[in-house]
Amino acid sequence: MSIDLTCSIPAGAAEAWDYLAAPGAFVRISPPFMPLRPVRQADSLRDGTAVLEPRTALPGPLGVRFGPRWTAQHDSSGYVEGERFVDRCVSEPYAGLTGWVHHHTVTAAPDGTALLGDRVTARVPGRMLAPVFAYRYRTMAMDLDRIRRFSGQPGDGEGRRTLTVAVTGASGLVGTALTALLGVAGHRVLRLVRGTPRGPDERRWDPSGPAPDLLDGVDVLVHLAGASIAGRFTDAHLATVRDSRIGPTRRLAELVAARDGATAMVSASAIGYYGADRGDEILTEDAAAGSGPLAEIVAGWEADCDPARRSRARVVTVRTGIVLSAAGGMLPPLAAITRTGLGGRLGSGRQWMSWISLDDLTDVYLRAVVDPTLTGYVNAVAPEPVTNRDFTRALGAVLHRPTLIPVPGVAPALVLGTRGSDELAMADQRVDPGALRDLGHPFRYPGIRAALAHELGAETLPTAL
Repeated sequence: MSIDLTCSIPAGAAEAWDYLAAPGAFVRISPPFMPLRPVRQADSLRDGTAVLEPRTALPGPLGVRFGPRWTAQHDSSGYVEGERFVDRCVSEPYAGLTGWVHHHTVTAAPDGTALLGDRVTARVPGRMLAPVFAYRYRTMAMDLDRIRRFSGQPGDGEGRRTLTVAVTGASGLVGTALTALLGVAGHRVLRLVRGTPRGPDERRWDPSGPAPDLLDGVDVLVHLAGASIAGRFTDAHLATVRDSRIGPTRRLAELVAARDGATAMVSASAIGYYGADRGDEILTEDAAAGSGPLAEIVAGWEADCDPARRSRARVVTVRTGIVLSAAGGMLPPLAAITRTGLGGRLGSGRQWMSWISLDDLTDVYLRAVVDPTLTGYVNAVAPEPVTNRDFTRALGAVLHRPTLIPVPGVAPALVLGTRGSDELAMADQRVDPGALRDLGHPFRYPGIRAALAHELGAETLPTAL
């Protein structure tokens, strides 16, 4: 069986080709709802090799590889610079089972847009491939749009300043997506790693005592690292969360301050700053801090950026809401439960959920990196928060499953403990992205249903965007 598709996107053909060839493109257009996750992008569209592996999207020890890798070899005989490339699956058992051959084309449409073509010959039902390409086309079109908008430069990329961006936590859910977006935007990414660097694009970072020259040549530091907040809220767990943020962040801020304005700092934070029980109160960036263990940790985490704030550096603090991604976080287990027909609202369902799609979150970080006018505190949440009841209904609708069985409010406490349940599962926060709204910031997915459809492979296949 084969599938032969075309879709025009609002970009020039050369711009689209450069995107596909750029480092990070493979990650950006690999759908998170598929079990195969990108491991290595081909270093050449002419004759390089790309690798994916089957991996669960579940948290902690459940997020493991569960089968052989898929290796795609690019075929030089089908390559035409700027127009066409071909990849073939060469690894078993997939090669024998599927006979996969994928022809990619990029041509200029009469109206000047880029016409993307994809012809796949494989023993795979076309209905399984349609959501993959729906995801790819929309992601690519929106990535290119945001890169143009935030850089303030023409679409052909001429005149854009290439930045060197150092990133902690680059291998995490957000870090993986962001470093890929920075790559296709043409910026150099330096991964700050705790182990031995594996090449010139990594530097060793010791959180307890970073080297004085760690940020030499760095235009922007993006600090994402920190132990996962999810888990049973024991004293030990909270100490781990606290110690992974408070202290390491201050040491990095001191290095930024020593750069005397040469390096900007973009630091992750969380809407946990506002406390877990704010009800219907609309929380803008000016809202008062809340109370509780998580709010105290986040407040200390943000205060650790003060050395950089007191210097000439530009500092952006990104208060992130619930991140929706089929690649990890809370969405995969919720979707799995909903697919069984056992999904339902949590407790009363009236608690507010302030969420953001992973792609919109990476847009916020990209803008924080490249936009010199963006500074201060930023609520990274979608403009349309929803109640738990409405979120559950939207998830059921996207997955075509009923959501009639309510989950008792005490159930999360069995996993997270009473404090963890109150702070995470039952949190009631109606957060507003006021700073982004004032900038006229565009959201890819302002509404919950479209965001879930994108992440879970339920979008319609477009012919033009």
